Amino acid sequence: MSDTSQGTSGSANQAQAISPAWIKVERARHPKRPYPMDFIERLFTDFSEIHGDRAYGDDEAIACGMARFHGQEVLVIGNRKGGTTKERVRRNFGMPNPEGYRKALRAMKIAEKFNRPVITFIDLPGAFPGLGAEERGQAEAIARNLLEMAKLKVPTIAIISGEGGSGGALALAVTDRVLILENALYFVITPEACAAIMWRDAAHKERAAEAMRITAQEVKELGCVDDIVPEPPIGAHDDHEAAAALLDSCLLYHLEQLNALSTEQRLAERKTKFRNIAQFYTEG
Repeated sequence: MSDTSQGTSGSANQAQAISPAWIKVERARHPKRPYPMDFIERLFTDFSEIHGDRAYGDDEAIACGMARFHGQEVLVIGNRKGGTTKERVRRNFGMPNPEGYRKALRAMKIAEKFNRPVITFIDLPGAFPGLGAEERGQAEAIARNLLEMAKLKVPTIAIISGEGGSGGALALAVTDRVLILENALYFVITPEACAAIMWRDAAHKERAAEAMRITAQEVKELGCVDDIVPEPPIGAHDDHEAAAALLDSCLLYHLEQLNALSTEQRLAERKTKFRNIAQFYTEG
């Protein structure tokens, strides 16, 4: 099979039995899929990293820095997963601790002070749920980001490039525009965890993925994202450069649109968008 994301058995019959939603899950998690920093390195110049939350420490799962995008100065934020096993352990497999979210918010406030747009990249299954993270206020850090991002006066764009998981992703995605790559996901819980709760068996993960409606096309229909960024035919993992080029044009388009709006217009549209997400109405 040319697309290795469609199964590991090598059997065409077995691959055909995989649900369409689970194919998207496998592509979003493909080991060769570009991570946020891969996109940042290709799309931005003069990246200068900001470290520390000024309260506890520097979370290496989150990278923040000033950069230039097509000549415009911006703030870029992305979670880091790491390429090797050692790097992944060091970066907590891309799952931020509360100090990571506080560092991100500190950087956003700096960007707001100097009138620089904020662009975030998201590829994480969720915030880190460990004991230490809870002791240091994980829930409060996420809630604080939601509140403060909703009020930022500068243009803001979030890009879900892989997995956009739960509050850990939302803490970086309360933005004027939320973009999602064609094979990326946006969910409140992983399919495996959902299956373990609903059917008491994680083996029902494909069934859960279908029921949860977590693919780019489905969350776009629900109004959770604003635009879908196309990927190369097989997926972003097959051609990093082409994937970055497709994202570049889409990101530039939305940034130019936001730059043309007044602060009052952006804030009003941001408020309206998040209040209307996933609302359902019945006739009669």
